Amino acid sequence: MATIDDFKKLDIRIGKVVSAEKIEGSDKLLKLIFDFGTDGSTGLTTSRQIIAGIAEFYPDFESLVGKEMPVIVNLEPRILRGHESQGMILAASDGERAVILMPEKEVPPGSMVR
Repeated sequence: MATIDDFKKLDIRIGKVVSAEKIEGSDKLLKLIFDFGTDGSTGLTTSRQIIAGIAEFYPDFESLVGKEMPVIVNLEPRILRGHESQGMILAASDGERAVILMPEKEVPPGSMVR
């Protein structure tokens, strides 16, 4: 069992997809670039690259651009097929398909999930 303190260690933020493309040579991987809002100290837009194994469930992956979804942003980066993944999107799975979780209403990029 995980404790509430374990859950609090996760930094889950809402990101807005600004680009989506298939990873060459892979049937499963998509490269998604997310906007996480403006950094208060620098005023620059904070973005991250996430590599997600959802291509088979989203053949029209271009339709993900503009969508908001929760992302765990404080995972250690991983290299997948030569691309760095800087987090993990949250999705539901029934064992046969994956469905990306999305907020019911639009919220500012970078909003915390609690």
